Amino acid sequence: MDKKVILKAEDLNGYLTDDDHKNINEMNRFYGQAIESFRSLSVAEGNSSVIKKETDKIIKLYDIMGDFMKEITSKEESIRVYSFETPQIKHGEVSRLIAKLRDQRTPHDEFVYYVQRAYELLFNLAYDSGDTKSKNHLIVKTPVTVPVQNYAVHKIPDVDDAISNSVMCVMLRGALLPSMILSKEIQEYSSTGYVTPFALFKIKRDDSRMKHNMEYILDLEKSFFNPEDLHDKDLIFADPMNATGGSLVTIVKYILELGVKPRSIRFLNVISALKGTLQIIRSIEDITCYTLWMDPVLNDAAYILPGLGDAGDRLNGKDLDDYPRNMIQLIADYGTTLANLYRSQVRTIEQTILGI
Repeated sequence: MDKKVILKAEDLNGYLTDDDHKNINEMNRFYGQAIESFRSLSVAEGNSSVIKKETDKIIKLYDIMGDFMKEITSKEESIRVYSFETPQIKHGEVSRLIAKLRDQRTPHDEFVYYVQRAYELLFNLAYDSGDTKSKNHLIVKTPVTVPVQNYAVHKIPDVDDAISNSVMCVMLRGALLPSMILSKEIQEYSSTGYVTPFALFKIKRDDSRMKHNMEYILDLEKSFFNPEDLHDKDLIFADPMNATGGSLVTIVKYILELGVKPRSIRFLNVISALKGTLQIIRSIEDITCYTLWMDPVLNDAAYILPGLGDAGDRLNGKDLDDYPRNMIQLIADYGTTLANLYRSQVRTIEQTILGI
C-alpha cells in the first residue's frame, strides 16, 4: 500500500477560472512595477530624491493592489479577509501586527506572541455571528476576600453551537503551534471548557521544485487521524501562511476520497496569497478561508511576496537535516511556559500520537 499521497501543481492550478487567471496576471503586473521600485530603493542610499520618488510609487502601488484584492474577494462568500471587513479604526492594529511579523529583526519570542495575537483576531472573525444578544456568562472567583469573597461576572459571545463539534486538523509542522493556539481559544470561549480533538497530518511540499511543477506530499505513516472521527465534524485548519493552498487541498481531497463528509471546513491564516486562496475555494466545496492579511503574489519558488519568510522555521526553529524532530520533540522545544499554557492541547496531542 502506498503510504504517500501526492498532489501536483498543474492539478491545483487547473481549478482556477479564466477570470481568476486574468486577475492573478494583473496582480503580477502591478507587483512587477513594485519590484522595479524595490531595485531602485536598494541602491539609493543617501539619495533622498530617489528614495522619496520610489517610496511614493510603492505606496501608490500597494494602495492599488489592496483595492484590487478587496474587489476580487468581495465577490467570494468563501473568502473572509479581516483587513478588508473590519472598521478602519482597527486597521492600524492589524497593520502593525503584520509589520512586526514581517520584520526579520523580530526575535522568536515576540514572533510567537504576535502569532498568538493574530489568531485571537482570526477567531473573532471566524466565530462572530453578529448576534449581540446571545451571550454566555463567566462567573469568576477573584483573590479579593474583604469584606467577603468576591466574584465577577463577565459576558462572552455564546459560540457553543459553532465550536462544540470542532476537530483541529494540524498540517505539520509549521501549523502545530497555531493549531494549539486556536484550540485554546475554543476552550476559553466554550461554556464547558471543550478541548478539541486533534487530527495530525504530516504534509510538506517539495522545495526542490518551482511553482509550476511543485508537488505536495502527504506522509500517511507519520500522520495520526481516524477518518471516522472526522465525519460530520467541523474541521478547522490553522496555518500561519497560505501560499498556494496545495497542502490543504492535498489533505482535504484525500479524506474526502476516504468517504469523510465534514459538516464544515474552516481554514485560518495570518497571511494568505491571493492565488492560494482562490485555488482553495475553487477546488474544495463548502470551505471558508479566513485570513488576517492578504498578500498579492507568489514568486517562482511559490513563496508569498512580500511575505515574511518561513513562518514554520520562525515559530519552531530549523530542524537539523539528519535529525528532524517529531511532534513530541517540537512541543518540548516550545518550552515550559508554552507547554503549560496549552497543557490541555498538549495532553490531547500526546493521546492522539501515543494512544495513552
